[in-house]
Amino acid sequence: MSTVLIEIRRARSADAKAVADTHDEAWRTAYQGIIPGRELERLISRRGPDWWDGAIRKGSRISLLAFGDTIAGYANYGRNRARSLQYDGEIYELYLRPEFQGLGFGRRLFTAARRDLAQSGLKSLVIWALSDNEPAVAFYKALGGRAIARSSERFGQKSLDKVAFGWQN
Repeated sequence: MSTVLIEIRRARSADAKAVADTHDEAWRTAYQGIIPGRELERLISRRGPDWWDGAIRKGSRISLLAFGDTIAGYANYGRNRARSLQYDGEIYELYLRPEFQGLGFGRRLFTAARRDLAQSGLKSLVIWALSDNEPAVAFYKALGGRAIARSSERFGQKSLDKVAFGWQN
């Protein structure tokens, strides 16, 4: 019988390629058919290993969920960027590789990021999701997020609606 260790930890420079690969897989799965193909490819290609290495070295808060030797997902978070919303923290991204979705790992990663933000004094939290990304919208609602704002974002010629979910402590 073997045991696989599941851990949540801060990203290190050595993780940059694995995070880039996770980003690539997760984005292709989440946004295929939502974000126009050329725009999606452009967004993914901008976030290669060098980009992630730079973000990690600059001290960006990036937590990883490791399943054994595999990076199953990541969360990138910090201060809320939307001044119009009265929330302290923001999870900018929370993504899992497709084969690790639906197993409770996203909830664990969300909880760890939320705890880390709260320990830094950022008690309330916001997350944005594209409205057409139904799995993400359902996930944030299941975590108790309330829809608090709406906006839109352009991807090439296409404008997509997005919704902000909020949590107060």
